[in-house]
Amino acid sequence: MLLKDKVAIVTGGTRGIGLAIVEAFAREGAHVAFTFVSSEKQAKEIENRLSRNGQIIKGFKSDASSYSASETFVNEVLQSFGKIDVLVNNAGITQDNLLLRMSEEQFDAVIAKNLKSVFNLTKHISKQMLKQRSGSIINLTSIVGIRGQAGQANYAASKAGIIGFTKSISDEFGTRNIRCNAIAPGFIETDMTTVLNDETKAGILKQIPMQRMGKAEEVANAALFLASDMSTYVSGQTISVCGAMTR
Repeated sequence: MLLKDKVAIVTGGTRGIGLAIVEAFAREGAHVAFTFVSSEKQAKEIENRLSRNGQIIKGFKSDASSYSASETFVNEVLQSFGKIDVLVNNAGITQDNLLLRMSEEQFDAVIAKNLKSVFNLTKHISKQMLKQRSGSIINLTSIVGIRGQAGQANYAASKAGIIGFTKSISDEFGTRNIRCNAIAPGFIETDMTTVLNDETKAGILKQIPMQRMGKAEEVANAALFLASDMSTYVSGQTISVCGAMTR
């Protein structure tokens, strides 16, 4: 029970990596508030499946890219749970295109959903964590933010921005015992990768020294480490979970 009685926020928690993190945190005893935008039925199923023995797992319909909606959400969590020990900024999208074909709308949407959302939630939980003099902020970046990727200039920019944001916040909040770290997943088996054809998958596997895609649970394990007291002297770091693609 590594997170017993801790309160955690996970944005984008109804599928993929976000869901795996919600499940891992719940398994280790945390109360979890997760966000969703449209998956209300799925959110209710997650609540019913994971809430037990006084442990509360609760979904909130909230758009992390909205500054005002994020503020309302954080206030609701504080009213329901009384504190926030862990924030996982996971919500994000892709709108891939080569730069010459990429629209301003595609660029702005990805920056808002992936990067501005991290600012929004971190900003709104900061007062509470500073008051508590404790907290762990975990930002989901990507190896694309480290090495770039053709056709993903908007996504790479947003994820690289998260790394810089993480380092800055770890510096600002360090004296108050608040840690801020990033996790950079590589190619992970999620809804987005299941639609890839065999040729594309084979090309991806050639780039991975471990010769397989990762699992969402393996990313969740890294988040669990950073959320728990096992990592109390780890801050300002980017941990790659990528099968040795970045080294």
